[in-house]
Amino acid sequence: MKFGSVDNPKELHLKLPDDHPETKRVLTENKNGKPEIYVGCAKWKRSDLKGFYPRGTKDELYYYSRQFNSIELNATHYRDFPEDQIRDWYNRVPADFKFFPKVNRYISHLKWLNDIEQPVENYLDSVIHFEDKLGTIFLQVRNKFAPKFFDRVESFVELWPKEIPLAMEFRHPDWFNDKEVADDLYRLLEDNGIANLICDTAAYRQLLHMRLTNGEAFVRYVGANAPSDYDRLDEWVERLNEWQHQGIQNVHFFIHQNEEKESPKLAAHFIKGLNKELGADLKVPEITD
Repeated sequence: MKFGSVDNPKELHLKLPDDHPETKRVLTENKNGKPEIYVGCAKWKRSDLKGFYPRGTKDELYYYSRQFNSIELNATHYRDFPEDQIRDWYNRVPADFKFFPKVNRYISHLKWLNDIEQPVENYLDSVIHFEDKLGTIFLQVRNKFAPKFFDRVESFVELWPKEIPLAMEFRHPDWFNDKEVADDLYRLLEDNGIANLICDTAAYRQLLHMRLTNGEAFVRYVGANAPSDYDRLDEWVERLNEWQHQGIQNVHFFIHQNEEKESPKLAAHFIKGLNKELGADLKVPEITD
């Protein structure tokens, strides 16, 4: 993920901001036991995760899914896959593995959420074949998709089937800098049970709104290929521990790097922290140096 990459991470203040005042209320209202936690990378191909696969590995997805319990599936951003391909992926992973697919860019980036009824239907007709292994679907709109398009967001939310979990990622700073706009957005997401996705990058700290709108924390974490990546992940462990005490129900955390080969290492470090501090019982992926 090149979005958010920086050349000088050592010179930046990379601490997590305080929670939005409404986050604790939302979590408390959704409180119901310990959360389900899914941690993964954004890709499973050997060409991206260089050095992760043991020599002789033939089925990369099979191996990956025995190391991680989820994948942020960016492939669905570029095209809709036929049922047989989805079912093939489904059959190669364990029963407790989940796919978290990204909405097709034709909907989000080419159509800008305008006149999208049929494309949304086509997209859902594809990913629905993940069945019980379908995690939260996420929509990421263009960086220039500003609050002037709020009516399109409302129409998309109205169109989206309520029984299919959804997270939405907004990157234009005006969605968060203008309190009136932000409050309208948070209310729309909260009223419809949609997760307000958090994107943590070194370059765009203004996107760390820390405002949850349901019992789910869907986080896309972008490392800077720097030692500070580990400190940032440790801080996330602390914050998620606080959210667990407040009542968070689902943690969906996906780790990116501009050099993706480092992602499994970061994920292993992060998972160890979750197991220790949150009492999670996640498998720590095997990392070879």
